[in-house]
Amino acid sequence: MGRVRTKVVDTRKPKHGLDDNRPSSTKKGTRDAATVRRLKMYSKKATRDKKGKIISQDFQSKELPSTRIQPDRRWFGNTRVVGQQQLERFRSEMGAKAGDAYTVLLRQKKLPTSLLEDPEQKQREGGRAARSHLLTTQPFASTFGRNQQRKRPRLAAESYGELLETSGRSSDKYVEEQADAPAPAWEGEKDAGRMSVFEKGQSKRIWGELYKVLDSSDVVIQVLDARDPQGTRCGHLERHLRKTARHKHLILLLNKCDLVPAWVTKRWLAHLSKDFPTLAFHASVTNPFGKGSLLGLLRQLGRLHSDKKFVSVGFIGYPNVGKSSVINTLRTKKVCKVAPVPGETKVWQYITLTKRIFLIDCPGVVSKQAGDTDTDAVLKGVSRIEKLDEATEHVAAILERIKPAYLTRAYKVKQWEDATDFLTQVARASGKLARGGEPDTNTAARMVLLDWQRGKLPFFHLPPDYIPDSAMRQAAEAPSTTHNNDDAQAAAAEAEGVQGQPVDALPVKQGLFLPGDEAAPAASPSQSGESAEDASEAEDASPSSSSDADSDSKESKQAAGRPVGKHRAKRRREQSQQKADADSDTDSDGFEEGDLSWEAVMASVKAEQAKMNQQSAP
Repeated sequence: MGRVRTKVVDTRKPKHGLDDNRPSSTKKGTRDAATVRRLKMYSKKATRDKKGKIISQDFQSKELPSTRIQPDRRWFGNTRVVGQQQLERFRSEMGAKAGDAYTVLLRQKKLPTSLLEDPEQKQREGGRAARSHLLTTQPFASTFGRNQQRKRPRLAAESYGELLETSGRSSDKYVEEQADAPAPAWEGEKDAGRMSVFEKGQSKRIWGELYKVLDSSDVVIQVLDARDPQGTRCGHLERHLRKTARHKHLILLLNKCDLVPAWVTKRWLAHLSKDFPTLAFHASVTNPFGKGSLLGLLRQLGRLHSDKKFVSVGFIGYPNVGKSSVINTLRTKKVCKVAPVPGETKVWQYITLTKRIFLIDCPGVVSKQAGDTDTDAVLKGVSRIEKLDEATEHVAAILERIKPAYLTRAYKVKQWEDATDFLTQVARASGKLARGGEPDTNTAARMVLLDWQRGKLPFFHLPPDYIPDSAMRQAAEAPSTTHNNDDAQAAAAEAEGVQGQPVDALPVKQGLFLPGDEAAPAASPSQSGESAEDASEAEDASPSSSSDADSDSKESKQAAGRPVGKHRAKRRREQSQQKADADSDTDSDGFEEGDLSWEAVMASVKAEQAKMNQQSAP
């Protein structure tokens, strides 16, 4: 049988007059449930906010009333219209700031940056102007067929001579973007006998990781090796950011500055600061250098972009330049895997620095430069030494770039004829022998290459625009007829202001360089990629060098050939440090003792630019 449903009737009496728990139909003279609900509606109040404004209320409409707008030009005219003169002034003012790496554009979405490029001027300079749609300007029906309107086709050249001139001009023009851009895997000839170890850092997966980091970063920090900044610099990425991502900030970071003398770091900072903001850095969790400057710069960029919820900072660069070590230094603990070999970082990694600033670690990417060989890849730290089959082929380049005194001090080898003789003596001295007592030169070559990559063998490159102090002093003292006295006095006052600024000391590894190399040379040829050996030879050959410096260099060369005890080595390091401190007072780079600060470098760059403008003025 089915269950019978019965209706439950509330037979309780109401407790008070506004209690709606009562039957709907009652006796005459009493309230029913509908009457009680209506009375409650009358006494219900509106919901207000803390300022007393009504937010919601029953039976109140939220629709806005229809109003009439005054038919005036102020409301219906074009509000954002620019004239031709205003556009030209906008182009001239913003064009001067567009290429400045030290100027930050805060409101990028509201600024029509596409108006900065003049298509006619770009076409006059040899570039491609923005092309309109072809079918819009030249319909197919009016160009070909019965209804064609033009009698002569529009060609790029009107005559054969003009075509030859155009093709010759385009062939003579050197396209730098195509030269430095990485070539596709299918393009060009391949060497079947080339080892795969030289192709590390150039795979499609690594480049994909790099572009992930570039797309996700608001600030891009390119980490360079202070020993060879130009060789570990990727010009292709810099042009890519300037062309396709102008809103991203690029910063250059000179890492491993403790492996070069202080005056070399100063000159590289002055050279690189002309293009992008550059900082000197020494990655160390316990004793870092430049950490406060980098953190202050990141916080400043974070305050400038206060409209963004988060700011991401990506670290890019060659393998084994210290990207992961820089991140560990900023976090003051080990958050990224580090190793003294290239290729330790495989994929990108997010690290939290603050609540708003995030760091992105990227695998090392190798950008091929014109003229680079397999030996250059090994000496830049791109390839792993233990995977080289013939390591002896790359030692000759090391012997050309390092002073013999440093090699004698490191391996106790006084004289050698060539690279094979040097490796033979090193193998016998270190006990690396093969069967039959023959010296194992391949193992000895790997030892030398490992010492080179890990900074045990001192070397450095000078900037391309390096000018000796004596030449700078002669140019400053020589009378110039191209500018007036007021400009000369202003430049001299600015130079004096730079010299009087307080600066901080750069860390330099004790006992790594000889006293003659730690002090700035008095004269040296201004060639790019100059090594420490060339700089020291020019210093010894200069007539302005003092007799004390000559005696110190002779003593250091003599002492490099014999073993040094612990106490004697400590005493010599102290003497070399005192000598370097004394010589730093005579360095006329515009910096006081202690080397450099951000303000001093920027002021020196401005002073050099002012001198160049004065000399080039008619």
